[in-house]
Amino acid sequence: MTNDVDWLSDDEMDAWLGLGAVAYLLPQALDRQLRRDFGISHSYYTILACTSDAPDGAITMGELAQRAWVSPSRLTHAVGKLEERGWMERVTSPTNRRVQIARLTETGWGALREMAPTHLAEVRRAVFDHLDAEDVAHLARITGRIRDALQTDET
Repeated sequence: MTNDVDWLSDDEMDAWLGLGAVAYLLPQALDRQLRRDFGISHSYYTILACTSDAPDGAITMGELAQRAWVSPSRLTHAVGKLEERGWMERVTSPTNRRVQIARLTETGWGALREMAPTHLAEVRRAVFDHLDAEDVAHLARITGRIRDALQTDET
């Protein structure tokens, strides 16, 4: 070992390993629940949820990729699968023919309304049931700082 390495303190190592475990285990737990109960992955649910948050349930594919944290090619594949289920559709933007807009269908809205209560119960069970209000505020602050730093690194 070299002395010029800025080694993590014991507390930092505990926090780092804990963050790594959560980053690994939480998506698996959410994915398991959604696959078991509804036959879709957590990433597909996230795409539906992000689309539902957009005005009129319609969003450009580029913006949706950013909001759902997926690559454009993965998003194209996922939206194609969601279209096969009748949950989403893609249309060309009326103002820019190069832009595709993803939109929830009525069936998609219904599917999301059916899935949301069970999924949110799993989110609460896995995360929020173990935290008090102060913990939630700290978690939001901490994850926001890390997210912002990582987003700054991308540019």
